[in-house]
Amino acid sequence: MSSAEHSRSEPLVNESETKKTMQFFSSQESIEENVDNFAVQADIVDCHEKSDDSKSDCNHVKEMETSQEDMAANNNYGDTSLSSVTIVAPVTPRLFKRRWLILLLFASYSGSNAYQWLHLVIVSDKIIFYYNASLPDSELGQLFAVDFLSMIYMVVYVALIFPATWMLDKKGLRLTAIVGCLLNALGAFVKCFAVRPDLFWLLFFAQTICAVAQVFILGIPTRLAAVWFGIDEVSTATAIGVFGNQIGTALGFVIPPEVVTSDNFEYVGHGLSLMMYVGAGVTALLFILVLIFFQNNPPVPPSHAQVTAANTWSNEDYCGSIRRLMTNVGFTLLVITYGSNTGSYYAISTLLNSIVIYYFPDETGNAGNIGLTLVVAGIFGSVLAGIWLDKTKYFKWTTVAIYILSFAGMITFTFTLDLNHIWVVFLCSGFLGFFMTGYLPVGFEFAAELTFPESEGTSSGLLNASAQVFGIVLTLGVRALTSLPNGMLIGNLTICGVLLVGSFVTGLIKSDLRRQGAQRKKLTESATKETIVVAIDDDLEFSERADPGDDIDSKNECEFCDDNEFKCNHLEVTLGH
Repeated sequence: MSSAEHSRSEPLVNESETKKTMQFFSSQESIEENVDNFAVQADIVDCHEKSDDSKSDCNHVKEMETSQEDMAANNNYGDTSLSSVTIVAPVTPRLFKRRWLILLLFASYSGSNAYQWLHLVIVSDKIIFYYNASLPDSELGQLFAVDFLSMIYMVVYVALIFPATWMLDKKGLRLTAIVGCLLNALGAFVKCFAVRPDLFWLLFFAQTICAVAQVFILGIPTRLAAVWFGIDEVSTATAIGVFGNQIGTALGFVIPPEVVTSDNFEYVGHGLSLMMYVGAGVTALLFILVLIFFQNNPPVPPSHAQVTAANTWSNEDYCGSIRRLMTNVGFTLLVITYGSNTGSYYAISTLLNSIVIYYFPDETGNAGNIGLTLVVAGIFGSVLAGIWLDKTKYFKWTTVAIYILSFAGMITFTFTLDLNHIWVVFLCSGFLGFFMTGYLPVGFEFAAELTFPESEGTSSGLLNASAQVFGIVLTLGVRALTSLPNGMLIGNLTICGVLLVGSFVTGLIKSDLRRQGAQRKKLTESATKETIVVAIDDDLEFSERADPGDDIDSKNECEFCDDNEFKCNHLEVTLGH
């Protein structure tokens, strides 16, 4: 630090105390042992000065380790004292209020992308009617073409999962978020030019751009939660991140049937145009907000576990990480079970309009409302499951219970469709959605526990890739079965069978909660170090340098400071003879 900079910053320790001497060690052996345990550092502190408000925030501390031999030469180990040595206390994890803004931004643009996924297939009959001139001649071919407006999201995700997770791991949250938002807005704008009966190919191209954007979105919730939120908040934060995606899915179910209502060719085109232009405006606004406000990471890690994980990520071999994940038996089983559950949800969402038309030909307008019920119930399930996990840490048995109840919900949904009571379908859809979509954040968090300290972005990316593969297979399979007598019933029963097998395999996963173990270990080590530090002269005063206006969460104040309005960024203690 230059002399000019030093003169502008407040002293880290009261100047009246810096010359204070104390008898800290009683023998040469004690000195050498404690120097080693304390990891004594040279007092090199580099702080960045903030501009207009005269705010200063120490973003990082450069620490230069000094060997015991150098310490002996400089400080005369032959004496029973240690002179002019500075000890830099470890950074204390803190929470920042801005984490909620970051999470809200992510949930919003994730939701806008999920809306783009389903807003066309939920009005598949209107899409076939309007774009008939540029679709295949056969009815089955037309149905498959429209289904692919949804399935392209799944195909592209599987193809691009590794480049996207590499970017998230190596380049961070901000760049990944910007790329995802930009592609999402671009795809939405291209759709505005595709509202013409002979331009189904352009509509499909625009949907493909939105599908590529999704690859840079779906893996973020667990990584964002780990980077910004405390150990007792990560499950809830992940659930809220998934919640945003589900809100978008719900809007994709309910808005298009209300906008594209007419069977008149001209009115259908007008409704589609209105839907596309509004979607483009929203995605453009979200891109601007992300560009301005979305940050990569907080100045200080939110938990001890995150400190460990950040050190691992900085030296991570991406290919090595993939190998370790795929040789982790518990995680491999979870990849299969997560894929089968979430893939079943994707298949049902894609084919919901066809299912409703098959059983209730006069209730086509209710297909979107049934989808809305499915997703809204799942939103409550996701948030409650996240809160439950943060409070109890029962990751495995929560996952097993939700999986079994998802299977029960699918059985109920399948066998009540023939009752010809639409209200019963709504009720069963709500039960199914509460558990099936409520499973999404639970699976993410269980994976983060099983694979710690590997990157959450990579583990959640592999889970999503598995879900896309199962979604493609089940969607194509059930669609093919619909051409058979009772084909829709057989297709639904196939999904039930997949969920039954998934429930059994989930029970085989060992509950190896590595992230929780790392947090407990770090807390134990931190408590030990603090006990040693407190043993220094009780009269020594610590002075803190911070920004009273900073958004540090008051419940996470530094243990060395009495005044909660200030942030203790680092601590220097000068020891004398």
